[in-house]
Amino acid sequence: MKKYIMALDQGTTSSRAIIFDKEGKIIANAQKTFTQYFPHLGWVEHDAKEIWSSQISTLTEALAKSNLNATDIAAIGITNQRETTIIWDKTTGEPIAKAIVWQDRRTADYCENLKKDYSKIIYSKTGLIIDAYFSATKIKWLLDNIPNARKKANNGELCFGTVDTWIIYNLTRGKVHITDPSNASRTMLYNIHTLDWDDELLELFDIPLSILPRVKSSSEIYGYTATRWVDNEIAIAGIAGDQQAALFGQMCIDKGMIKNTYGTGCFLLMNTGEKPVESKNNLLTTIAWQIDGKTTYALEGGVFVGGAAIQWLRDGAKMIRTSSDIDALAANVEDNGGVYFVPALTGLGAPYWDQYARGTFFGISRGTTDGHMARAVLEGIAFQVYDIVKEMEADANSVCQEIRVDGGASQSQYLMQIQSDIFNFNIVRPKIIETTALGAAYLAGLAVGYFKSIDEIKSQWHIDTLFSPKLDKKQVNKMLYYWQKAVKSSLHWLEQDDKGF
Repeated sequence: MKKYIMALDQGTTSSRAIIFDKEGKIIANAQKTFTQYFPHLGWVEHDAKEIWSSQISTLTEALAKSNLNATDIAAIGITNQRETTIIWDKTTGEPIAKAIVWQDRRTADYCENLKKDYSKIIYSKTGLIIDAYFSATKIKWLLDNIPNARKKANNGELCFGTVDTWIIYNLTRGKVHITDPSNASRTMLYNIHTLDWDDELLELFDIPLSILPRVKSSSEIYGYTATRWVDNEIAIAGIAGDQQAALFGQMCIDKGMIKNTYGTGCFLLMNTGEKPVESKNNLLTTIAWQIDGKTTYALEGGVFVGGAAIQWLRDGAKMIRTSSDIDALAANVEDNGGVYFVPALTGLGAPYWDQYARGTFFGISRGTTDGHMARAVLEGIAFQVYDIVKEMEADANSVCQEIRVDGGASQSQYLMQIQSDIFNFNIVRPKIIETTALGAAYLAGLAVGYFKSIDEIKSQWHIDTLFSPKLDKKQVNKMLYYWQKAVKSSLHWLEQDDKGF
């Protein structure tokens, strides 16, 4: 038996490769950032070729750091930023344009117009709220706006993929064009009940079926790495979108369990078992994973700006030098000083789904300091998470007892503590917070027999820190009151017709 398993974790701002041993411990980790493009207001793009070059370089770097080669790796699992849309030429492998990132809002007006007639049918088929967030309108935009793209697509000369598909296509040098249900269910083209691309939705968005990848399960051998990249073939055997991978990595495998990833955004997923739960509170119904023919579903609520608010405080407002400095700055004051921050820097996700909300500070006075604003930023992230969990509990008809957390911003002690205070229950941070990569590694390992069963994996999950509520309930209620007041004031800040000015 080969000794190690590898995960390729392709995120919104960086690509990583992590090698794990059989106990789930990290052996080596390589990371490389890549360029963010903002060509117009509300547009966010990536260079797909740079994504690929950054990802393959981390793979080789991780092997070199650990003094391993391809023969030591049992399999590779892929996890990725979801919804981000890439279209490339089937013959040359060249992208026809830059990737349109999940955060991109260029199709917001088109989505608003779609809602009038198609909200119910799209939700009933896909479990998704109509929004520029998802891939379908991004694909349509590219086919409509890139010269000759529509003609090439109709002639079967183009391939579409989310980032998982793009990475695997390149790893196999064009031999494998696939995705899995967790990623397919984020396109707004995949029927989560029939488990197939939906003809009616393809017709609505005028997208030919021929450009779409085949949908395989989340844990099986899809193909092998080309020897151009590594000295020996490695099985590619696991795929899950980053949030579903984190749910699996957190071992939230039982119905009702919740995890929250504090990354660029915050994404809460609740395992709802083998049947999709219809949300009455503007949450998403999505596919968590598919293993051995069994599909597991989840409820999801997305905070578009989570850790990105801390990045903005660092890079935009320049109040902190590094992201980790925010806790020390927040500790300079006893409370938020009456300051509240709504992190709607790219609109608001669940449960508001307001594409025209914008980031706002409220309650600033002469006595406001950067410490108060730092606290308000951290609390704004926590309040958004609170709003989603309350709706999730209502949809699932259950009461949450704890949340398992991961992601970079989960390292903030203050954020985790205030999250526990607001919820009045425990927040649990595991020893390994690289749960997104770990989930992909687990899925790949199961496919090749590296791990014998999910029960074997489950025994590897261990608590690092338990955050229990400390704040007076009356104070929490006051904070929630002002938070809700702040959110209402930030809604519809921009109007759909603002572009006419």
